[in-house]
Amino acid sequence: MKLSAELKSFMDRIGYRFSKPELLVRALTHASISSPTRPDNQRLEFLGDRVLGLAVSEALLQEDKAAAEGVLAPRFNALVRKETCAEVAGKIELGVVLKLGKSEMVSGGRRKAALLGDAMEAVIAAVYLDGGYEAARDLILRLWGDRIADVDADARDAKTALQEFVQGRGEAPPVYAVTRKDGPDHAPRFTIDVRLQSGESAEASAGSKREAEQAAAKALLERLET
Repeated sequence: MKLSAELKSFMDRIGYRFSKPELLVRALTHASISSPTRPDNQRLEFLGDRVLGLAVSEALLQEDKAAAEGVLAPRFNALVRKETCAEVAGKIELGVVLKLGKSEMVSGGRRKAALLGDAMEAVIAAVYLDGGYEAARDLILRLWGDRIADVDADARDAKTALQEFVQGRGEAPPVYAVTRKDGPDHAPRFTIDVRLQSGESAEASAGSKREAEQAAAKALLERLET
């Protein structure tokens, strides 16, 4: 199978050459452009998520041989969550080679975190099927290396940390609400208000509800801990 110059450049960026390039093409094919003769990357995404989890688990155990499970678990979650996969995908310019249908292209699919994260996991699976676990692990360590080394000792996401904080004070869980939505449909911006039973609150904006909720939770938690 002959690959385009763009795909060859992408292989250079990830540091892996496929012996079965059709696996790479499938990993980069979104459901919006799939067909009976062009399968999408969803099954590869499923597999890649598991391969990533195993490789990151091994790396964390090797990085900190004394860490307890309660410390390792939030570090693991921080490294394998979809947002992190999307950030890694952005570093290697995966969006440039992502194969999308017209509707997704028009709506800015090459920049969507969910699509990039899914495709990153699919690429990991493609490497695993092409070259085996060691090749996939080497890819992950190469792309995630600095993140693994620098992951915070307590990598709980802000929403979890805030909920645990207020529960420790005997209060009900925080309540999140969308107070504003701006921008076009393909690039919305959400403003989220988080409020506690005690009346304390904070507000933040981001390109997705989840990111805005995390930012609001972080802002409120920092306020409460000062």
